[in-house]
Amino acid sequence: MVNDVLRDYEAHLKKAVEALRHHLATIRTGRASAGLVEHLHVEAYGAPMPLNQLANISVPEARLIVIQPYDTGLIKTIEKAIQQSDIGINPSNDGRVIRLAIPPLTEERRRELVKVVRHRVEEVRVSVRNQRRDAMDQLKELEAEKLISEDELKRAQERVQQLTDKCIADLDAIGKEKEAEVMAV
Repeated sequence: MVNDVLRDYEAHLKKAVEALRHHLATIRTGRASAGLVEHLHVEAYGAPMPLNQLANISVPEARLIVIQPYDTGLIKTIEKAIQQSDIGINPSNDGRVIRLAIPPLTEERRRELVKVVRHRVEEVRVSVRNQRRDAMDQLKELEAEKLISEDELKRAQERVQQLTDKCIADLDAIGKEKEAEVMAV
């Protein structure tokens, strides 16, 4: 019972860390990265599909992303999806491939992106704290129903707190790493 609560909680924490990593990968830095566009949804074949399933995405230079659709008939659709996204880059195509030239970021834009990173990290931290509260409540319920002893409750609560502290430290480290990446010129 206690192990189930701890296992569920640990799974939630791992998902939170992965979700943060995934979200921060979409935040533009001064360098080109396939992560910037690979999860853009494109309306193709009657359904929205992630771009990485419709095209080969490569980064031949530090400031260039090249998207080569498997079906060249989708070039206009992909181009439109990129323009409608919030990445702020205008695509250019030659009928076979789409090129995204990544302009250098201004100092002001870098500071805005750092705020976005910090905000996202804080959102995930709040989510982790809410999950911690839920786990603690589940443990207290088990103790109230006399399914675990008071000592087991204390040990389990300490374990939940240890997991939380480690997760928060990981989130902060990921956020700091992304901030440094954004601020690097």
